[in-house]
Amino acid sequence: MEVVKAEFVVSNTKIERCPKPDRHEYAFIGRSNVGKSSLINMLTNNNKLAKTAAKPGKTQLINHFLINESWYMVDLPGYGYARISETTRQQFDRMIRDYILKRENLVCLFVLIDSRLEPQKIDLEFMEWLGGNGVPFVMVFTKADKLTTTQRQKCIGEYQQKMKDTWETMPMAFMTSSEKRMGRQEMLDYIEELNRTVKIVN
Repeated sequence: MEVVKAEFVVSNTKIERCPKPDRHEYAFIGRSNVGKSSLINMLTNNNKLAKTAAKPGKTQLINHFLINESWYMVDLPGYGYARISETTRQQFDRMIRDYILKRENLVCLFVLIDSRLEPQKIDLEFMEWLGGNGVPFVMVFTKADKLTTTQRQKCIGEYQQKMKDTWETMPMAFMTSSEKRMGRQEMLDYIEELNRTVKIVN
C-alpha cells in the first residue's frame, strides 16, 4: 500500500467527539518523545501532518487523520511525561484509557518503544494492561537506525525475556526509523492486510 492522501480531520479530548466509527482506525501511542508524530509523518510522506517538537508532551489531544479517504490514523498523547501536574496526567490517562477501551473501530494500537533503551517498566506495564483488556496491539521500536543489526536483535531479545512470564507468545514487532524511513513499507503492508481482513461493524 502507498499513502497518496493524508489529511487532518479533528482534534479533541472526548471519544464522543471522534469521527463516526465507520472506518478502520489505527492509533499510535508511546512514552513522551518516543517519536510518534515523526513516525506518522514518515508513514504518510507528509512532514507537516503531525506536529513534532524537541520537547516532550507536544501531543495533548486525540488527533485524527484520514488516509487515502478510506481509513484513520490517530496520534494519541504520550504517557509517562513527568513535567505535568498530577491532575493533568490523570486527565490524559483517562482520555487515553477511554479511547482505547471504547473506540469500537480501533483495529490495532501501535505501541512505540525507544529501541535505544533497556526495557522500561512503564512500557511493559502498559502492554500488560492492553493484554489484560484484550486490546490488539503491536510493538514498534523507534530510532532503530541508531543501532547495529546485532543491537536490534538484542533489544527484541531483552523484551522477550522480560515478557516471557506474562505472554505465551511475543506480540508482533516492527523495527523503524523515521529518519531512514526504515520499516515504512512493512507497517503499511500490515495495515493494508488488516484493512482487507478485519470487518468494521457499524
